[in-house]
Amino acid sequence: MTDDKKNIPDVAPPTEASAPTAETATVPEPPVPEPVLTDAEAVMLEHEGQAALFEMGETVPNPADAVTHAEVEKPAALEVPKTEMEQAQPPNLGKDDPSPAHSGKVVDFAAARDEAAKEEKKAIKQKPPKEKGKAAKPGKGRPPKTEKTVPEQTKPPKAGKTHAAPEEKAAPPAPEVPPTPRDATRAEKEEIVYLDLSDLHPFKDHPFGVRDDAEMKSLVESVRNGGVNQPALVRPREGGGYEIIAGHRRQMASQLAGYRNMPCIVRNMTDDEAILAMTDDNLRQRETILPSEKAMSLKMQYEAIKHQGARGDSAEAGKLSLESVGQRNGMSVKTVQRYIWLNDLVPELKQTMDDGKLSFTPAVEISRVRPKHQKYIAVSIEGQQASPSKGQAKRLRELDKENKLSPDVIDGILCEEKKKEDRDVIITGAELEKFFGKEATPRQMKDQIMTLLEDWKERQPPELAKPDKKMDMEK
Repeated sequence: MTDDKKNIPDVAPPTEASAPTAETATVPEPPVPEPVLTDAEAVMLEHEGQAALFEMGETVPNPADAVTHAEVEKPAALEVPKTEMEQAQPPNLGKDDPSPAHSGKVVDFAAARDEAAKEEKKAIKQKPPKEKGKAAKPGKGRPPKTEKTVPEQTKPPKAGKTHAAPEEKAAPPAPEVPPTPRDATRAEKEEIVYLDLSDLHPFKDHPFGVRDDAEMKSLVESVRNGGVNQPALVRPREGGGYEIIAGHRRQMASQLAGYRNMPCIVRNMTDDEAILAMTDDNLRQRETILPSEKAMSLKMQYEAIKHQGARGDSAEAGKLSLESVGQRNGMSVKTVQRYIWLNDLVPELKQTMDDGKLSFTPAVEISRVRPKHQKYIAVSIEGQQASPSKGQAKRLRELDKENKLSPDVIDGILCEEKKKEDRDVIITGAELEKFFGKEATPRQMKDQIMTLLEDWKERQPPELAKPDKKMDMEK
């Protein structure tokens, strides 16, 4: 054996083949022999080491590389005879054998794990502190973990305690911010000037009449004592002078009160603007408006709005214009359309309507009858002193549509006895809102109206409380 060892070159024996002895050990305690693992256990331990390195964010070594490194560690130049290798390798490997693990098969992952942990601690100390708000970068080859939040578990109330938790009071709603007031200053400076009454001319096709009635007398007395408080609105006239847009009754009152001039505001306006200003002022300021006046003014508004929008003559354009007129006057689209139809009545029936001999709804039905037959109806109403009911007016319209209407048929229909159901009075919702507002229900409005009528009836004189039977028979 000594001769064989002489032939072997002086190469340091591999560290794995040398077994620690009691003489060379510097540790006071004897080293614990490392158990020899089987191939299956070695593979399992290798997988566990790879998983540990993977969790620490280190690169997992390739198994092929591990074998290569093991082979590199083994001295390639050392050629040991087969018999010598067999003698050096123990025949039986068991648990009690203190020999180390086979090189190239088992890797000491515990040491590698300790070294990786030390390097990671050094890297953490050297890294600057991360800024708040920045998310940490995920490790290599591993998706970032989503933070799991544990749901808060509400503790059940303990038995015996009846004190309820104080309820959080809702914060009061924030006060509404009022809209920013608009600037009413006009582009052109306007001044009040006193114009001679002879230079003022009425508006073209003015629908409202200036009547010398009780209202006019009251206005004349007010102007005589204090003058005209509200200036009239006028615009320059092509033929000279000025056209009155708002202030026809004030002009007449000033004339009757003995004045030669009145205060006015001169404003340049287009025809459509003048029509809308004129109708708005009269519909809102006048106390007494005849049905024909209201019908004509609403039609003028409808035409002006339709012309301003340049919507054409389509049905949709007409509907939009009707809605605009209704919004300006607090009416429904249907009511506006009915008033506009009243303009199709012949002058005789318009006068009959203004005199109160023809109600609104029958007048609307008769306005759909041809003008020739409307004149026959006006003659029959005047001759018989009978006002057609809603049902009679509807029959007249249907017969005219079927070309079956004649003077005799008209007289026969108006001579018929009226039904009680035709005595219904229709009051629109817009008219009731002026007195009850928008919050009152129909039932509340009806009850209030009936209560007021009962009070009115009790205050009437005895001779007016009970109508005469002879008058009822004559009617």
